[in-house]
Order: sequence, then structure tokens, then C-alpha cells
Amino acid sequence: MSRVRDLVKAYDEFISLPWQEEIAASQRVIMCVYDEQDELKLRAIKDEFGIVTTHAGHQWLEYDLTNAFPRWLMANPHAQKSFARPNLFNSLLHTFKTHVVEDFTSFIEKHAPDTNHVVALTGIGSLFGYLKVKDLLDAIAPMVKGRLVVFFPGSYEHNNYRLLDAYDGWNYLAVPITADNKE
Repeated sequence: MSRVRDLVKAYDEFISLPWQEEIAASQRVIMCVYDEQDELKLRAIKDEFGIVTTHAGHQWLEYDLTNAFPRWLMANPHAQKSFARPNLFNSLLHTFKTHVVEDFTSFIEKHAPDTNHVVALTGIGSLFGYLKVKDLLDAIAPMVKGRLVVFFPGSYEHNNYRLLDAYDGWNYLAVPITADNKE
């Protein structure tokens, strides 16, 4: 069985367990960690995560961050100036997180997920270099009343997450799900 199929199986086993109520937002986050080289394989079968979620009696919503950066850049009235003068770009970048959080807030308001919903975040790797995943999760996790599943291309070891295995990661209280289900 492939690593991605193993990840689906591990997720299925976890999401089928009874959910603990009254836990902190950061503890309602589930990090599905996979090798970044498996990104296309995961995207090809990601609907299976939704299927096992609904079989476990929960609702499934997906929010894709893949195009968040280009959408922000094109919506920014100062983007054209930053193309001509790239040194201006860094002064605009601080607004990217605000844009993503506002867009996610609109998504949540539109779909109104309840405590039985799983909201899946895909496209996290596209944030690399622009926004720290931890900062984003700290801002959006409280908006999700059920569970927030983050498809995380990178690694997890000893409570430490590393996006794309590119730099030192961070310690986060989320529940890790890996293909081998080991730390």
C-alpha cells in the first residue's frame, strides 16, 4: 500500500473515534503529515478523506490555499508598483496573512460549519516563504467549531512540524496523523 493510502487509513481510524468536546482550538487541529514528494498523489485521492469522514458520521468542507498568494497579489492595489520596484514587496507582505484570514472567515460564514464538521485545509505548501503555518493556524483554528484538518507536506518528529522539510519547524498542540502513525 502506498504512503498516501496509509495516511488515509490512519486518518480513517482516528476520525472514527468519538470526539472529545470542550477542548482548545489548537487541540481540534489534525495535521495529516505526508512527504512533500507525495503532494500530487495526495491531491489525486484527497476525496477519500472526505468519504471516510462522512462514513464516520461527520460533514466535510474543504478550503484550498493553493492560489491564495496570487489572489492576494492581484487584489492588492499596490501590486503593480511592487512588480516595477520589488523592494516594495516586503512592505506589502504583512497584509497577506490578513487577506488569508479574512477570506477564510468569509468561507466559514458562508458555509456555517458546526461542531460535527471537518474543515480541511489544502495547499498549505503554497504559503512557504510568505506566511508561517503556525501563525495562520493560531488565527483560524478558533473559527472552526468541529475539527480542522491540515494537509501538511513536510515532516513531524517529536512534536515538531517542518513545512517542506526546509527549515526548523515549530511545536504545535495539533493531533499528528502520519502514514506510519508513529512519532
